[in-house]
Amino acid sequence: MTTTPKMIEDLFSDRAGDFRFARWGRPIAPIVFGVDDATLNVFKGAVEALSALTRHPLAETDAELGVNLMFFAFSDWAELLDLPNLDKLVPELEVLVPKLQAQGASRYRLLRFDESGSIKAAFVFLRMDEELSMWPAETLALTEAAQVFLFWGDSAFATQSPLARLPNGTDILRPEIGDVLRAAYAPELPDAARDSAFALRLFARVSALQVAGALPTP
Repeated sequence: MTTTPKMIEDLFSDRAGDFRFARWGRPIAPIVFGVDDATLNVFKGAVEALSALTRHPLAETDAELGVNLMFFAFSDWAELLDLPNLDKLVPELEVLVPKLQAQGASRYRLLRFDESGSIKAAFVFLRMDEELSMWPAETLALTEAAQVFLFWGDSAFATQSPLARLPNGTDILRPEIGDVLRAAYAPELPDAARDSAFALRLFARVSALQVAGALPTP
């Protein structure tokens, strides 16, 4: 798929058309709750893969929060209300849980931002219903990791997953989404932006990556 400035602008715009870009402004310290050791390693591997792609560092701990990227897997939304101290990290939990139950939601992501507008924490909630439980762990982990490495717009992946399936059945990041992720962490770019003109700066870096990737190896 050909990447255009409009495509990039749409990836970071909400339903009202307001543009907002944000990337992590600190090393990511992930943790996964509610899964077995094998699945834990799959999720950590997905985060490590995104870290390698974007060259954004990981850490064992975050100085402010201890851990700042939290994945929760569970069978019922009500379980979240019983988790110790989660309500301190997510004060809106008592309002959020009934809303998600009423919607029959299986996934929800919540991001927190610092004073500069960059991402400082993310919470990924996965209600493992019958459908979600059928997903390969690798697919679910990479899908969720890709969607918390940047603050994407409301409809960025509403009609198309960030992943693509190879003929052998393996799921990978769609190349254009991988290029956006790589470009978004260019050192010369700010951690956050609200002006839609920023999409042009991001497009220029995506284009440079795509041109470099198309050049024959010397």
